Parts: sequence; C-alpha cells; structure tokens
Amino acid sequence: MNRLMSWPEPVVRVQSLSENGIGTIPDRYIKPISDRPALKSEIHDHLEVPVIDLQNLFGKDPALHQETSRRISSACKDWGFFQVVNHGVSHELMKRTRAVWRDFFELPLEVKQQYANSPSTYEGYGSRLGIEKGAILDWSDYFFLNYLPVTLRNQSKWPAQPVSCRELVAKYGAQVTKLCGRLLKAMSINLELKEDYLQNAFGGDEMGACLRANFYPKCPQPELTLGLSSHSDPGAITILLPDPDVAGLQVRKGGKWITVKPFPNAFIVNVGDQIQVLSNANYKSVEHRVIVNSEKDRVSLAFFYNPKSDLLIEPAKELVNEDRPALYKPMTYDEYRLYIRMNGPCGKTQIESMKSNR
Repeated sequence: MNRLMSWPEPVVRVQSLSENGIGTIPDRYIKPISDRPALKSEIHDHLEVPVIDLQNLFGKDPALHQETSRRISSACKDWGFFQVVNHGVSHELMKRTRAVWRDFFELPLEVKQQYANSPSTYEGYGSRLGIEKGAILDWSDYFFLNYLPVTLRNQSKWPAQPVSCRELVAKYGAQVTKLCGRLLKAMSINLELKEDYLQNAFGGDEMGACLRANFYPKCPQPELTLGLSSHSDPGAITILLPDPDVAGLQVRKGGKWITVKPFPNAFIVNVGDQIQVLSNANYKSVEHRVIVNSEKDRVSLAFFYNPKSDLLIEPAKELVNEDRPALYKPMTYDEYRLYIRMNGPCGKTQIESMKSNR
C-alpha cells in the first residue's frame, strides 16, 4: 500500500495545458493507435442508449410498473446503460450542482491546489488515475469526494469555494442516493430476488457513495487522446449527470463505440462490476470511455453507489445452479477497487480476472 501514498511523478493540470493555448498535446496524452477515437466515423445514429421514464416505477398502476421494470431489465441485459427521466431528482438542483462544479474548475489554480489529492484515497483535486510511472494519461481533471457512509463524509475536504458547493453537494447526494435505492429494488425484483436483496447484499445502510466531478478541457488534438480511457465501473451502479451541451460519453456495443446523446434533464445509469458479480453475469457492466472536444470543455458528475468496502461480494446463491455455476470468486470491494487505484482504467481486465476456475 506504500506505493499508494504519492504520485510517481509531478502532477500536471490538464486545464492549465489547455488554457496555455498549446497547438499540440504532450506525448504523455497520445494514445496508441488502437485506442484513439475515430471521431466522425463512429457516430451510429441508428443505435441509442434506451431512455426510460421512471414515473410509472413509482406509481400505483401495476401494469405500467411492470412495463417500466421490464424496460430496465432489458437495458441492463442488452446495454448495461440507460438514461432515466422523471427520476425524482430536482431539475433545478441538478442544474445548480453541475454549475457550481464548473465554477470550481474556473477558480485560480492556487485555490484548487489546496485540495490536491493523493492515490491513497483519491479524495480531492486530481488529474490522473493509476500510479504507473510513465503511463499514458487522460485529458481531464477531476474532484473526488466521499459521500457515504457518513463516517467517511468529511465536508472540510470538499471545496469551500464556491460558497454554495458543500450545501449543494449534500442535497444532491441525498436525492441521488434515494434514486439509487429505487433502482436497486427494481433490479432485485427483475432478477427474481427479494426487492431489498441487492441493497442488503451490498451493505444496506452502510453502503458507500462517492462523487467525482469531471472536467474535460478543450483539446487541440482530440483525435489523439481520450478524456477517460476505456473501463467498466468497479462499484454497484453509477448515476451520471452529463454536460447538456457537449456529448462525450461513449459506450461499447457490439464492438462499436456509441456516442451517448444526453436526453434533457436525464441521468445516465450504468451497471457496475459488482452487479455483474452478484447477478452471476445476468446483468453485465459495459466498457465505456470519454472523448474530448476541440471547441468546448465539458463538466459531468459521476455518482458511484458502492458496496460496503469490507463485505465479501459473490454471486447470489439464488442465481447459481448446476447449469449456471458461480462465475466469480468472492472478493471484498476494498480488494477489488485497489486494482483500478493502482492501474487506472483498463477496459474489463479486472472483472475478467475474477472469473472462477470451477
């Protein structure tokens, strides 16, 4: 764990590179040819991530409730991603919380540097994932904070400027956590488990939650780099509030990269690796990445809902039988997330390495 105490090299803020008006990006950000985005040819207009109206999931009409549940289940199996509207989170709160993080990233560098992070917890202002010396880096900065459990929530580590930031994050986190609980219930029922099965298996009231505010600066050569390299999310589910004006998220579907078009006032939901493990791969996490833009920067907020860190996660016994044995070895979330903290985003390498030999 000592390797996680500090970064292997001085940290360079990508926003500073962008604002200095460079015409070419440093070699450290140039991806191998096989990983570079084909910005124009990879737009598949006929393929779109499902948009699901959750209004009927919370309503009393059983037929409409069932149809909404069916659509969630289908999206979890076919895509691992879906967008949700009428989700119960205030649109005004979404807008203000995203705006306050944009304001944070526009603060002077010396103010943001007060929150500079280390790889031991990633908490604070950062510009890289993984601790491999000489690694090829992503074109982004971020701010990472712990929201749950409450024992890990330390608002003194959250930005004091803008002054409304801490209050907005607390309110936003409360509403998004509620949405996460509702989605886990729907997924549990769809997997023919008790409605509180997933929530309880991940730790109940002791589940974890983190927020990462992402800043993707303008890039003079977006065809050579990525804002975030291909990966699947290590936790249970992720609720992403995208930038409404600039698309950037790409999802891997059938060997192609599909650019997600943000739906107005929607969240983008994706299945994490721990759901894949617990569902015994009935639901699967999906590779995704972020492209960058030469004309506009982007801000997005990723809310990660995660298992209690020291709980052993393994396939639900109800979903294991002779025809479909347990596909994954038991592992705590603490053990699991150590991989990405050390190696950074690496496609689906980690979840594949967990497969049982039985």
